[in-house]
Amino acid sequence: MLKRTTAINKILALKKRIKIIQGGTSAGKTFGILPILIHKAADTPNLEISVVAESIPHLRRGALRDFLKCMKWTNRYFDDRYNKSHLRYDFANGSFIEFFSADDSSKLRGARRDILYINECNNITFDAYNEMAIRTRKEVYLDFNPANEFWVHTELKHESDADFIILTYKDNEGLDEGIVQQIEKNRLKAKTSTYWDNWWRVYGEGKIGQLQGAVFTNYTIIDKIPEEARLIGIGLDFGYSADPTAIIEIYTYNNQRILNEKAYQTKLLNSDIARILPINVPIVADSAEPKSIEEIRREKHGVLIKGATKGKDSINYGIDVMQRQDYLVTKSSTNLIKELRSYCWDTDKTGKRLNKPIDTFNHGIDAVRYHEMDTLGLNKNYGSYSIK
Repeated sequence: MLKRTTAINKILALKKRIKIIQGGTSAGKTFGILPILIHKAADTPNLEISVVAESIPHLRRGALRDFLKCMKWTNRYFDDRYNKSHLRYDFANGSFIEFFSADDSSKLRGARRDILYINECNNITFDAYNEMAIRTRKEVYLDFNPANEFWVHTELKHESDADFIILTYKDNEGLDEGIVQQIEKNRLKAKTSTYWDNWWRVYGEGKIGQLQGAVFTNYTIIDKIPEEARLIGIGLDFGYSADPTAIIEIYTYNNQRILNEKAYQTKLLNSDIARILPINVPIVADSAEPKSIEEIRREKHGVLIKGATKGKDSINYGIDVMQRQDYLVTKSSTNLIKELRSYCWDTDKTGKRLNKPIDTFNHGIDAVRYHEMDTLGLNKNYGSYSIK
């Protein structure tokens, strides 16, 4: 249920045209801004509000989903007022809230609006922001996790018409206690390495960090899978309660490999996973769960699933195999994209890079790694890794 939080009160206190909301994980940024926009739309006739993210998949899995939750929780939602094709909700008083992506140039340079909200604005360019801001009559809301300094800090933060606040998970009284405990566990990890110290600074305290040592930079985001692409396999990483099950499709196209997120979800039973998986397509899964692999094989006749071949240093070996490829990643693969942006080499207390990656932001990546080790790596002699 929707709760009046400290985050909402702090956002309401912002009075200037540009409202910059910087914050850590689970700080209630989106669930703070959206109820305010809903109230404005319902209270003021003929108000035009645009909510924007880097892509439609990011909207559907983020701000749009949260908007619909807020509308239903507050008993404001009427199905006949929501246009699912145009992603627009019309209120009875003539106001509307529309959702579109920053990669749609016609929308960026299209109609004007009264209020603009850019969700995770650090994932769009300053030029895209500027195109929308100059077509906005009243207010601009911007939210983001401060993984690094970007155009908000260099171009907007110190302008006379800009308000700026930092929110943390402590401003969000609506959080489940389990989430709070998980976040605060990472404060202890901050004492063990500069990576976790940076993580705590960004996601715990909502302060500007600096992403260093990204494991993967060899990928490009594309709109969709080309018709000529051929599905060659699937990687599967098991999860259940805290960790999601990740199912990633691997296609080949013009001598490049395309990654597409098929599923990324908690609480999936093996029977659920079996229904998602196709038949007659090679599937490589985490060999640490042979019971799950066998249950899936029995659940669905024709599914070609096996455990990944692992051995000494298999994580680094798999990373090495993946780093030798150029990948295309569909923009609908929102969780995998987040992992690729966040997956870094770990460091010690002095900041020296360790020869191992962090053990987080890796469920989709592990799924890909299992597949690539078995289909690319085992047939080649890469380095000194011993794979048995």
